[in-house]
Amino acid sequence: MLDLPLQVAMMMGETIMKIVPITIVLALVFSVLEHYWACNPNMMPWWRKGELVTDICYWFFVPVFARVMRIGLLIVGAAALFNIRDADELIAFYENGHGPLSQMPLWLQAVVYLVAADFMLYWLHRLFHSGGYWKYHAVHHSAVELDWISAARFHPINLFFGTVAVDVVLLMAGISPNVLVWVGPFVTFHSAFVHSNVNWTLGPLGYVFATPVFHRWHHTPLTQGGNTNFAGSFPIWDLMFGTYYMPENELPQVYGRDEATMPPEIIGQMAFPYRR
Repeated sequence: MLDLPLQVAMMMGETIMKIVPITIVLALVFSVLEHYWACNPNMMPWWRKGELVTDICYWFFVPVFARVMRIGLLIVGAAALFNIRDADELIAFYENGHGPLSQMPLWLQAVVYLVAADFMLYWLHRLFHSGGYWKYHAVHHSAVELDWISAARFHPINLFFGTVAVDVVLLMAGISPNVLVWVGPFVTFHSAFVHSNVNWTLGPLGYVFATPVFHRWHHTPLTQGGNTNFAGSFPIWDLMFGTYYMPENELPQVYGRDEATMPPEIIGQMAFPYRR
C-alpha cells in the first residue's frame, strides 16, 4: 500500500522538475516579447503583477494535477472498457497506442490529436460559458492583469472535464502516448503565447492559428468579446460556428471584470464556485 503514495510523490516531483526549466525559458521569451510588442503597454510587467503568487501556484499545480488525473482515468478506463487490470498489461496496452489509430505515422497521430482535441475543447469551452458551469470557468477569466503566466489559471473541475477528459478520450481511442511527448511542448508554449501581453495578430495566419489578440478578446467582459473566440488553437471553429470576434484597428483593453467578488488567492478561488 505504501508503494502507491510513493509513486505518486515521485511522479509529482518529476513533473515539477520538468516544469522549472520550461518556465524559465518562457519567462525569458515573453519578457522580451511583451517589452517590445505589448498589446497593453500600461499593464504591469508579469513579474510585478498583483496576483503573481496565485498564478505561479496554478502554473505548478495544474500540470501535476492533470498528470495524476490522466493516469488515474486511463487505468480506470482500461479496466472498465478493455478488462485490463494487470500493471504490465496496462503499460503494454497504452505504451504505443492501440487499434487503427496507433498504426498511423506518429506525425499523423499528432495532427489528429491536435485537431480532434481542439474541436472537443471548443465545445467544452462553450459549455463552461453557460449555466452552472460558468462559476468554475470564471476562475480562468478572473485575471485582470492578463499575461502568459495566467494561462494555467483553471479550477480543477474545469481542468478535469476539459483538458484531462479530452486527453483520456483520445488516448483510450488509440492515440499513442508518445504523441503527447511531441505535442506537449507546443501546447504549453501556444497556451502561454495566446495569453501573453503581445499585440500580434499574424495577419492571414491569424485565421489558422490562435494569436494573443484573438484570445485576449475572449478575456474581455462577457458583454464585449468574452463570449467569443472559444478555440484554443485553431480559429476555424469560431469561423465555422459564428463565434469569431476580431474588431479591425482595435485592441482589447479590459480583462477579468465579470466576477468582481473573485478572491485573489488560489485557495479562495478553489472554493469560489461553492460559495455562490
